[in-house]
Amino acid sequence: MIPVALGQMRRRPAAFAGLACALFLAIATVTLFGSLFTADVTAPASARRAATGPGVAVIAGAFGEIAVLVAFFVVVNAAGFALRRQHRELALLRTIAATPRQARRLVRGQVVATALSVALPGWVVGWAAARRFLAELRRLGLAAPGVRVPGSPVPLLVALAATLAVGLAASAVAARRISRIAPAAALTASSTEHGRTGVPRLLAGVGALAGGGLLLRLAATRPAEEMDKAGQAALLAAVVLLVAVAFLGPFAVRVLVAVLGVPVRALAPGSGWLAHANLRGYARRLSSAVVPVALLVGLSGTMLIMTDTAGHAARATATGVTSATDVWLRQAEVTLLTCFAAVTTVNTLVAVTAERRREFALLRLVGAHRWQLTRMLAVEAALTAVVGVLLGAAVAGAASAAFSTASTGSPAPSVPVAASWCIVAGAAALTVLTVLATGLLAVRGPAAELVGGDRD
Repeated sequence: MIPVALGQMRRRPAAFAGLACALFLAIATVTLFGSLFTADVTAPASARRAATGPGVAVIAGAFGEIAVLVAFFVVVNAAGFALRRQHRELALLRTIAATPRQARRLVRGQVVATALSVALPGWVVGWAAARRFLAELRRLGLAAPGVRVPGSPVPLLVALAATLAVGLAASAVAARRISRIAPAAALTASSTEHGRTGVPRLLAGVGALAGGGLLLRLAATRPAEEMDKAGQAALLAAVVLLVAVAFLGPFAVRVLVAVLGVPVRALAPGSGWLAHANLRGYARRLSSAVVPVALLVGLSGTMLIMTDTAGHAARATATGVTSATDVWLRQAEVTLLTCFAAVTTVNTLVAVTAERRREFALLRLVGAHRWQLTRMLAVEAALTAVVGVLLGAAVAGAASAAFSTASTGSPAPSVPVAASWCIVAGAAALTVLTVLATGLLAVRGPAAELVGGDRD
């Protein structure tokens, strides 16, 4: 099955672009923080004692635990979509006597081949980023001049192994459904969506929701002098709550779309009705598109509000304004997490929209014009953005309220209104532009040819 896997990758490179980007980011991220840990461990004891502050390893751990989790979340998301775009091909292979084990082996081969193809650039970028990050820490006095990023291959190998493990696990879960059902049913399932959500997914979502609640309580009960610990617990709670959104998304989006659909149908009777019907009928597909938007708004909003709240708390308690070092560290973390969230948003929206080629072609065959499809996509993108922003804002509000309770004693955080609106506007613009651009490409070509099969 390895030659078949490589043949599919050569024939449809666009289907694996999102997975390659996600694996690249994960390898670069783990290499970055692994190199920083190695630099601290291999540094002379005198050099470590000469530095002020918590030390390179502690800073790397505080940054890395959230960044690596988000990077792996991006890999899981991208692996699922890379497989979904191959459901039809996998189903056809099943009908010509390919066994479930061979189908899973094909998927594993694709993940391994994609990871190996981006490993070298990921290592280079991660190692260069570690050197730059360490140089900034030395400039701020948080690392001694004698601390250097070593040339050890250990962080590089650990990054590749960890990323491969996450990618293979995600692909195994995604391939489980298509490889276990009968070949004829697999071919039918490749173009349909099941309305029922499995019990394991529901239980996982409830468990993640409960875990996020416990982390919020942990953050809220930290004393004011442990503001950094409260911040890390609140940020981790935001990530866990976003995982809960990913599991329970179909339930949440059905409710929100039902509420938002009333004004949409009134404002746009034609395209609005069709867009609302599509979103309600394909709640799981909408959930897949909404989750990365919620991730973008939830993570960046949480970091932004927590940073502003920490500054106000420092001034209110007469402990001095937030130092330039704290500001730089928080800005670096906000930038890193926002980049990850933006990448997964674009990857997911492109994959979700591109896999609807046959649907768009069928609409064109029954009389829909391109401009009507464009209007429908614009309404769908706007609804997707609104639902994602609402869910992300709810997560950011809960996490920042817990942090504010620990740092100021009040659950009402300090919200930078202008910057928050910039996040909302940026997420909405990214969603609408990505969906429209991908949709316009998806409707190109003869409709009859597109109905017969997918083209990249």
